[in-house]
Amino acid sequence: MVEHNGREGLEAALQTEIDLILLDVMLPGLNGLEVLRRLRKENRNVPVILLTARNTTLDIVSGLDQGANDYVPKPFRIEELLARIRACLRNHPKAIQENSLLKVKDLIIDTDAREVSRNGKNISLTPKEYDFLLYLVMNKNKVVTRDNILRNVWGWGYEGETNILDVTVAHLRKKIDEGFSSPLFTTVWGVGYTIKEKTDEDHHKN
Repeated sequence: MVEHNGREGLEAALQTEIDLILLDVMLPGLNGLEVLRRLRKENRNVPVILLTARNTTLDIVSGLDQGANDYVPKPFRIEELLARIRACLRNHPKAIQENSLLKVKDLIIDTDAREVSRNGKNISLTPKEYDFLLYLVMNKNKVVTRDNILRNVWGWGYEGETNILDVTVAHLRKKIDEGFSSPLFTTVWGVGYTIKEKTDEDHHKN
């Protein structure tokens, strides 16, 4: 399916089951970033790769912050685009987990609705906080490196703020762990982060 107008493309994306969207930033009617914003507002979790001739950090960061999975600057090689598409589809939750509910202890992620709760309490997350948390949960009990997180959550070649990961971790810890007796996040200093199904304290109780 191909649409050449932002409004028509948004309407098609909202009415049709789509596996992946290649979204040009420069579109008539509605630009690509506004189409993306409205898609995510409707909780559509379809993978989106931005195509942009604007080689500016601001556009790239804006797109990634609004929930784009990756971006490809124009002009591009078709082989590279196809590789990015394969990576997006491979890393998308639907390809990894058919069940829409992911659980770690009392934390529940509904991947269909893009909703997060812990111990029955709903937690409001930004698109990137959600994507980051989802990536950690899908790799629970494993230590994921900072480079892998940036590549899989913010997209290949991310060139935005260098401390974006630290800021996101701080916000997530406050939302996910603050007020609960058992923290989920673990920092592995010099390597990355992990979310464990069972903590050392849980093992001692057993």
